[in-house]
Amino acid sequence: MAEPKAAMDINIPNAARVYDYSLGGSHNFEADRQAAEYMFTLVPSTRKWVRLLRMFLHDAAQELSDQGFDMFLDLASGLPTVEHIHSTVPNAKVIYVDNDPVVVNYGKEILGDNPHVRFLEEDIRNIDAVLSSPVIQEVFGNHRRVAIGLNGVTVFLSDEEIQRIMRATYDWAASGSKMFVTWETQAEGAMTPQWGQFLGMFDQMGSPMHLIPEAKARELVKPWHVDERDFRPITEWLGLKDYITEQDREGVGLEFYGVYLTKP
Repeated sequence: MAEPKAAMDINIPNAARVYDYSLGGSHNFEADRQAAEYMFTLVPSTRKWVRLLRMFLHDAAQELSDQGFDMFLDLASGLPTVEHIHSTVPNAKVIYVDNDPVVVNYGKEILGDNPHVRFLEEDIRNIDAVLSSPVIQEVFGNHRRVAIGLNGVTVFLSDEEIQRIMRATYDWAASGSKMFVTWETQAEGAMTPQWGQFLGMFDQMGSPMHLIPEAKARELVKPWHVDERDFRPITEWLGLKDYITEQDREGVGLEFYGVYLTKP
């Protein structure tokens, strides 16, 4: 693998590259692989949950493409590997967004000279900068009826940051736009030593995790409208009833939800 173009310590694990390794990708470093393997010892179901997130993204991109969407804005994308949007709907115009310069540089290498895809280096917490970027105009023109992805991301954002992103994207998007979102939840107050260590690793990577109860998530998505299918566990969206076992919930009641949002 080529050396990174950005001056960054590759000896420190990075959440996006750990995610890539968990999916079986190759764009990661030894520190990422070691961190991931340690996480697997703490929470053996990690690979299954990560795989669910990517499968939902794949299905959401395909569903929205089938509905006529050909422009996608994907927020906090991570590395565009293994069934990401551009490979699922290759004729769509896609803008990926991430704030990690190493991830962005590798993302650009992965995408090569694909004329339909751009990678914007920006922190989605500064959502106004994302939406006002010249890249948006270059790729989408004045078209604002778009599909927006927020997949595997809310767990790393505060309530206030989520609310700001929801409001800004809703105001920016045209009527008929849609958003797909995933939410990682656990039973309130549940904790095990292994789960505590697992969360602590994300703290050390500078990406602390905040699992949001479903009831709170319903409030945070406003002013977007939840579509008629409502919040559902990702396993239900994908028709994988027996994919997650009680053991996979790791003693803390883990559940990952997916939801489609609309702007009337």
